[in-house]
Amino acid sequence: MRHHRHSRSLAPEGLIVDHIAVEEDRIVATARSPSRSSACPRCGNISTHVHSRYHRSLADLPAHGRAVVIKVAVRRYRCGRTTCPQKIFAERLAPAIASAFARRTARLEIIVHQLGLALGGRPGQGLARRLLLPVSKDTLLRVVRLRAVSSFAAPRVVGIDDWAWRRGHRYGTIVCDLECRRIVDILPDREVPTVEAWLAARPSISVIARDRGGGYGQAAARGRPNALQVADRWHLIENASAAFLQAVRRVMNPIRTALKIGTVDPDRLTCAERRQYEGWRRRDAANQVIRGLALDGVPIKEIARRTAQARDIVRRVIRGERDDVFRPRASSLEPFRDQLEREWTAGCRNGAELWRRLRAVGFPGAARVVSEWATRRRADESAAVPRRIPSSRAIARMMMADPERRSKAETAIVATIETAVPALAVARDLVREFHLLIKSRDVGDFDAWIEKAAEGLIGSFAAGLTQDREAVRAAIVEPWSNGQTEGQITKLKLVKRQMYGRANLDLLRARLVGAA
Repeated sequence: MRHHRHSRSLAPEGLIVDHIAVEEDRIVATARSPSRSSACPRCGNISTHVHSRYHRSLADLPAHGRAVVIKVAVRRYRCGRTTCPQKIFAERLAPAIASAFARRTARLEIIVHQLGLALGGRPGQGLARRLLLPVSKDTLLRVVRLRAVSSFAAPRVVGIDDWAWRRGHRYGTIVCDLECRRIVDILPDREVPTVEAWLAARPSISVIARDRGGGYGQAAARGRPNALQVADRWHLIENASAAFLQAVRRVMNPIRTALKIGTVDPDRLTCAERRQYEGWRRRDAANQVIRGLALDGVPIKEIARRTAQARDIVRRVIRGERDDVFRPRASSLEPFRDQLEREWTAGCRNGAELWRRLRAVGFPGAARVVSEWATRRRADESAAVPRRIPSSRAIARMMMADPERRSKAETAIVATIETAVPALAVARDLVREFHLLIKSRDVGDFDAWIEKAAEGLIGSFAAGLTQDREAVRAAIVEPWSNGQTEGQITKLKLVKRQMYGRANLDLLRARLVGAA
């Protein structure tokens, strides 16, 4: 059929449609350029002398449930300038129609690029097939790489953190613009010289938000010495809680003595607890050997060689961090523990009824899990002393919890521990003060807190804050933090998993920086 006013919307602006043929699975439009002349790509000379013609096929956006192909009649011109080495050239279409040598229109190329950014190769190919777009997974990734944008030139406030190429083996670095909320660049490793060189090349950076790892602080001090470094507030709070947990682990022996559970009666244990107890007895025998060698002055490396234990395990034993008889395990009740405590305190003591109430708020587990919890809870409350020694993590949770939310048994345990080990109660109060200091954003009491905490059970944590004092003070005062960077790392992990973990650095940059 001949073209009419409705055929203009089928082809990109700037082409004249001469004919449209509707076939079974596609629409073929024959078109031409309205221009009567063209510029030589080599010398720029305008030529009107037509040498020949040929048809160029361009894939376009699908229409009416069919793929669309535009066959453009392209003229070949003679260059009239005798000194030009390009004797014959083909006319160029406008960039809004198609680029030179392209097989797709510019508007289809944009869709292909967006599919590649959002989904990657194989998933993008599957969706493109359903959208009647003839592109393969290799084409999608090639377009993403070709249209990749470079790093944004002048960020002012950046967040820096590491991410795992392969957890425990190889790490990279992600840099985010915290003001524009987008990824600026991805670096291949987290080495100090790499980050230092990146920062030194960008003099616009005035604020650097980072975690408390020494590598990024050192790189920031060297690469941008005048920039303000801001420690991450979440990591500060988490580090304080971890320091209190380490303090509990160091005083577990006095806690056991205070609770009068120096020995465990296997007859009072469940089958699962008895298995844990037997495992602890084997661990304790190995721990005694390690402690004996440490008291004799044997180095950690030599102890690890003699006992065939990892160095990290040897360090934990020497620090007193491997003495828990009953180590905590993940439980499906953990997200619903507050609701369970409220129901128990309100007087609901029946396991089946507790399970029904938890199911109403989304608990996915079986009734047996709740019934066993209720049975253990009744046994603990009726016993004069706890039936089993709580783990160090459980003790830390009890001591840090709101007193009004503790059970009677937990209140008795905490009171006994505070009386027997007053230094642990002091450490708990200091950690609470530090949490309040971070949340209230009041830096006035920070120096006084450092002085109080320096001599107690969390003295090593206070010493670490002292070494990073200015960054911690900035974290309390400044609005910037690394939470947004952590969110971008989650996005990076999603993209990496879409590509089955085999993404190269250039492709990750193209998809993440380009998508921003």
